[in-house]
Amino acid sequence: MNILILGASYGSLLSTKLLMAGHDVTLVCLPEEVKLINARGTIVRLTLRNEPEPRLIRSGDQPGRLNAVTPEAASPDKCDLVCFAMQEPQYQATAIAELMTRIAASGKPCLSIMNMPPHAYLKRLPLVDAEGLRDCFSAPEVWDAFDPDLVTLCSPDPQAFRPPEEELNFLHVGLPTNFKAAAFASPDHTSLLSQLAKDIDAVRIEGKEVPVKLRLHKSLYVPLAKWSMLLTGNYRCVTADGMRSIKDTVYGDVNRSQHIYEWVDALVQKLGADPSDRVPFEKYANAALKLLKPSSAARAIDAGAPNIERVDKLVQKIAAQYSMQLDEVDATVSLVNNRLAQNNSVQA
Repeated sequence: MNILILGASYGSLLSTKLLMAGHDVTLVCLPEEVKLINARGTIVRLTLRNEPEPRLIRSGDQPGRLNAVTPEAASPDKCDLVCFAMQEPQYQATAIAELMTRIAASGKPCLSIMNMPPHAYLKRLPLVDAEGLRDCFSAPEVWDAFDPDLVTLCSPDPQAFRPPEEELNFLHVGLPTNFKAAAFASPDHTSLLSQLAKDIDAVRIEGKEVPVKLRLHKSLYVPLAKWSMLLTGNYRCVTADGMRSIKDTVYGDVNRSQHIYEWVDALVQKLGADPSDRVPFEKYANAALKLLKPSSAARAIDAGAPNIERVDKLVQKIAAQYSMQLDEVDATVSLVNNRLAQNNSVQA
């Protein structure tokens, strides 16, 4: 298959898994990334189970072919699947917005691996007033032309980042968990994801399984289990004058963390999730022990970003649709609002 992925940072993790499974990938990225990736490929640092040292997985060593292009040169009509792997505010850039118009017109199935669910995906949730959530998005209009049935969501549970000392084609995987995708409305499109999942599952290195699989679920709500993690850990990494690691955030007051986690989980169940869709707090807390860096949201704010994707605000507003409120969530949203306002005032 041919897969088009918007975003060459976190998106390079999924692209590497697809390349290893024999599929061809086109990454949409910035001109400097295009030049580097087309010259030298991508590198993902990943630790296999029971191995003491990580492996360097190079795109050029895989059976699939990798190409990188700017948004203007992307051809959604020629792909079988489009994947959204950029931070949500990036979709307001003119070149990306124009590409999104062409993707919507192509009628291709689209899989998002963003933390922020596409606005079009929220329209697939019958108990959510999606129109009342537009102001949670930097550019809600880019999703207006999409058929919601052609958009699905994948929980980006693997933790990965670009080390600052490495080049733009390098990604380090700190927590090699699985991508968990919800089914499409169409069985044909869902079978496409199922085939990709099987192909990724079959990959071996020297006879060893490679972590970070693609898992397919019938429930639309399985990817929303990530919301509890984001509100408990990621967004609370933001502090009034800096940032802290996810581990320190969760374990600074583990009882409070569990209270937030379970409150968000209760909200997701109100939307229609089955209790079996959830990830138990104990499992998340155990994983958090390995998350020794601040979240990408906190790092972006600390670096002066004027906008980040706002799952915190989204959860707060959906909860309000059900007359649910939690002081800790309100405090997090307020703090993030203030830090972003400070960044915007500096840039003004």
